[in-house]
Amino acid sequence: MLEMRPNCECCNRDLSPSHDAAFICSFECTWCPGCVDGFADLLCPNCGGDLVLRPTRSPAKLLTSPAGTVRVVAEECANA
Repeated sequence: MLEMRPNCECCNRDLSPSHDAAFICSFECTWCPGCVDGFADLLCPNCGGDLVLRPTRSPAKLLTSPAGTVRVVAEECANA
């Protein structure tokens, strides 16, 4: 099972697993709304897949299934 990523892969903004709006693709690449606004046709710049709103995880479930801590930043996006 993949863990929820804690940040936007483009701007490195923190993304809360239970409150912030975040977008993911089928590979769980994770993006903030501000960066997604710049992506053509709501497609993931990594894989070309559709981006959808990431579901939230309830605080109770975060106690037993915490979000991930490994940050992923796409070099080509961050340098664009």
